[in-house]
Amino acid sequence: MFKKYFEPGALFSYKDYRNFFLSGMIFVIGSSAFPIALAVTILDNGGSASDLGLILAARVFAGTLFMLVGGVWSDRLPRKWVMIGADAFRGFLALILVVISANHMPLWAIGLLVFLMGLGDSFGAPAGSAFVPSLLPDHLLPAGNVARGIVAKVGSIVGPGVGGLSVAIVGADYTFAVTAFAFFVGTSLLLRIANEPPQELVENKPTFITELREGLKFVWGVKWIAASIFMASFQLMIIVAAEEVLTPVITRREFNTNSVFAISAAVFSLGAMISALIAVRFRTDKPGLVAYSLWSLFAFAPLVLAFPISPTIVICGFFLAGLSIGGWEAYWVTAIQREVPQEMQGRVFSIDMVGSSGLMPLGMALVGPIIVITGERNFLLFTIAFHLLACYLVLLVPGVKELRDPTKSKADYSQGEQGQS
Repeated sequence: MFKKYFEPGALFSYKDYRNFFLSGMIFVIGSSAFPIALAVTILDNGGSASDLGLILAARVFAGTLFMLVGGVWSDRLPRKWVMIGADAFRGFLALILVVISANHMPLWAIGLLVFLMGLGDSFGAPAGSAFVPSLLPDHLLPAGNVARGIVAKVGSIVGPGVGGLSVAIVGADYTFAVTAFAFFVGTSLLLRIANEPPQELVENKPTFITELREGLKFVWGVKWIAASIFMASFQLMIIVAAEEVLTPVITRREFNTNSVFAISAAVFSLGAMISALIAVRFRTDKPGLVAYSLWSLFAFAPLVLAFPISPTIVICGFFLAGLSIGGWEAYWVTAIQREVPQEMQGRVFSIDMVGSSGLMPLGMALVGPIIVITGERNFLLFTIAFHLLACYLVLLVPGVKELRDPTKSKADYSQGEQGQS
């Protein structure tokens, strides 16, 4: 069944991409196991649920805070070595946590290391997204991006299980060692990738601030990119933040169990994988229209939370909501890789990541106070209306439906692709 993916010219026939893919798979399993060991360590050290929330948030905060810095440096240095440095750095932090956890160090020390883990994330993420075009020919970029997305979702399901099993067998202390091992194994696979085409030396480049300003100016100048990031920023702040906060609250209250929440998260990932696999095979001249049409399906999540009739209805709703993600992996990431010059991609991906998720923590903090004023159901129905309206309005921006510069003709793109080949 899978043999065709390894045939000459197929996705996994490219050795460097194969190593990159396996590295990401091993790394994401270790990364997904990490929070399990962290939670047990914090609670064993006398921490409260609030302590746990703040320490977990420290990683997200650091990742957002330094993402633009990581994006600039992934354009200034060879991306392969930026990823290796970020992965190895996180592996060493996990080893330090083995010592801290075993010696019951204060929670602030754990929080500091978790914050530094987020710093590593801010360099590894944009470098990884911008690295893919150097590993695959243009026509395989959608499949390559989807494969990465599927690995992330499978890892988010398998990783916590690995972490829980490890904690049960060897304890939280040595589970950090297991995650460090995964990080280092993933890093070793990156070392086997051939060097990238040479980039301009850092000393010949403009200053860091100049390059950051250039990245922001570029995104602002490409209206379909700017509009998409702007839209996603507010949608994630409102509808996704509401779903993240209220799903465990509502499902536990209505059904007196954690299983509905857990199963809903799993089927959401399953739906995302299915839609990604379908999208990568669906060729269209308007990938943005398809992607945003799929993204509108996320409205099913708050809808079933507003009317939690039964566990089955909620789980089915989250499966349908999961279908919303596939188009982004198949079309959006590929469009950035095709439309943005290679030397700018690290900055553009980092701006996308910061712009898309930067307001989400604020949204999560405001969900509680807002539902006290408006009521839970009314707020969820508002998020649905806002989400669908935003999906429609962004399609009115020139270039969004096509995810490319509307001033370029198909002939321009055909010539560009021939030149690349």
